[in-house]
Amino acid sequence: MLDLGLSKMALIGAVALIVIGPEKLPRVARTVGSLLGRAQRYVADVKAEVNRSMELDELRKMKESVESAARDVQSSMQSTAAELEKDLGSVGAELKSLERDHPDDAGEQLWRSTLDAASQVVPAYRHPGKNFRLKRSAVPRWYKTRQNVRTHVQSGAARVARFRPKKR
Repeated sequence: MLDLGLSKMALIGAVALIVIGPEKLPRVARTVGSLLGRAQRYVADVKAEVNRSMELDELRKMKESVESAARDVQSSMQSTAAELEKDLGSVGAELKSLERDHPDDAGEQLWRSTLDAASQVVPAYRHPGKNFRLKRSAVPRWYKTRQNVRTHVQSGAARVARFRPKKR
């Protein structure tokens, strides 16, 4: 751009002093400084906007890659589910053939053993037994009473009335 050294700046200042005059030079210098500051802020805003648009493009690319990975996982899960369904169908056919071959409850025993194995793999849901509406303190109540920590909120007037000496 401009190659302004110290000697060129001094020459520009001397010409400005002669042309503008010593009375108006501080006001003109202030105006030029404020205009340069505005220009620098404008350039900084443009740079920030360009950076934001570049980051937005990067985020879009990342979003597309994540979506493609999710689609791949979904397709692999569907293929695995289809294979599992096919395997279960073959197991069901084997159970039916065993039932035909052994009508004396052999198929039922095999089915029960399969159900028992399946119930061992997936545990049943158990409620946590917590009541989330109750406030549970991290510090035990016995510790608070030993340290004389107030556990109940009481107004100042009620506290004064509580500890006021009794009339005789």
